[in-house]
Amino acid sequence: MKLFVQIPCLNEEATLPLVLASIPREIPGIDEVHVVVIDDGSTDRTVEIARALGVQHVVRHTRNLGLARSFRDGVDYALAHGADIVVNTDGDNQYPQEMIPDLVAPILRGEAEIAIGDRQTATIEHFSPFKKLMQRVGSRVVSAAAGTSLPDAASGFRAYSRAALMRLAVLTQFSYTMETIIQAGNKHLPIASVPVTTNAKTRPSRLFRNIWQHMGQSGKAIVRSYVMYKPYGVFVTLGVVFGVAAVIPLVRFLFLWADGRGDGHVQSVIFGTTMLVGSLLCFALMVIADLLRTNRTISEEILERTKELQYGPAQPAVSRAAAAPAAASGAPAAAADDAASTPASRR
Repeated sequence: MKLFVQIPCLNEEATLPLVLASIPREIPGIDEVHVVVIDDGSTDRTVEIARALGVQHVVRHTRNLGLARSFRDGVDYALAHGADIVVNTDGDNQYPQEMIPDLVAPILRGEAEIAIGDRQTATIEHFSPFKKLMQRVGSRVVSAAAGTSLPDAASGFRAYSRAALMRLAVLTQFSYTMETIIQAGNKHLPIASVPVTTNAKTRPSRLFRNIWQHMGQSGKAIVRSYVMYKPYGVFVTLGVVFGVAAVIPLVRFLFLWADGRGDGHVQSVIFGTTMLVGSLLCFALMVIADLLRTNRTISEEILERTKELQYGPAQPAVSRAAAAPAAASGAPAAAADDAASTPASRR
């Protein structure tokens, strides 16, 4: 069982040594622990420090491409090098790397394909009351969109099984956190929440300028993902709302017209007709969105097959857990597990 801990970095020369020093190198159930640093266009000595501290796996961007691209490139690198589990942490030492064994435990037990560290944001001192409220509201919105229950959906301290990474496709350019949860929920991948602590704040976030930008970008990612996977829920609701808003003024006008008092109420006709057109447009968009959803589903299946050809097949967590007792007794299942974790091609 091979674990890769990936660390996206942007000018993290001051904090990266703390992160690397706290990553456990021996974890029960894990045979190999590797660290990969994703340098997202750093202009300081981040890469030099990483190599000096023994990091053998480094992915470099010549310019800043953002967290989502860094996450995706790190995952591709880890899968190409035979990763069975990928843990994502941050280069600013926000997350407690010493809790990585707790984070990967649900995956090793076969209980989940994704484990998300719950920072217990209500207890974080440097979070303002407004930010705590928005974190709580945002987590509930994402949980509803994904059909799951997660107390801290924005947490970047996560563990993904190989099988989960084969099925997920990150398309957003801002942050992968919301999109992967909604995708996983709609693909029925089991997600576990693991309570963790956080380290003291070392610097302001470089991902967003302020909380409003973060809320706007996160909201856009949530809406985009939700509409893609559940177009009926969005457009049928809007179509019904516009339809009701059209019927009320039109019925009112018909009663007034039948009573001989229709003059002077043409506004009701105009408003009702406008709402009726809006309703029809919503139902038309629903058909288009459903076709796009079908096309995306096919594209994701093709992408999953392509990943299997490139990186080798993935074994679900439940299968790994079932194979563990056989592996302990020397049964052939151990050989199958090793074969499943070996990539078909390497970069």
